[in-house]
Amino acid sequence: MAENNIESRVTKLLENIIINLGYELYDVRYEKEGKDYYLRIIIDKPNGIDINDCEKVNNEINDILDDADYIKEQYFLEVSSPGIERVLRKEKHFQNQIGNDISVKLFKPINKQKEFVGTLESYKDNEITLNINNEIIRIDLKDIAIAKTIFNW
Repeated sequence: MAENNIESRVTKLLENIIINLGYELYDVRYEKEGKDYYLRIIIDKPNGIDINDCEKVNNEINDILDDADYIKEQYFLEVSSPGIERVLRKEKHFQNQIGNDISVKLFKPINKQKEFVGTLESYKDNEITLNINNEIIRIDLKDIAIAKTIFNW
């Protein structure tokens, strides 16, 4: 769940640029999938993101990233929206979802269970509190493999 050094450096480099374009920098993820590396820039705005928004941000940041030269490996740059079911990784992501239902998958089980769905009651000191059918469960962020919002179709 923690940001790596490339992610934090890219966030600092691009955040104000993306804000000045009229978007929120929701997240930056630098990930390896198979033999390929991906730098994923996730942007948002109140009315949602479309392909033109992604293209606009991509065109604006591509040369800036090349000039900064933070990433030595060859990588693919992807600019996208957070989607309907958003991954929660940062404090602001969790704070914005207090009172809403989320799903949480853990690295190791709590009470023989690795997956939980409940209402996010609080986020404090790198710990979340979930209310699952009036049972309160506290989970340390370092134990979370992935946390996401839930969209009820």
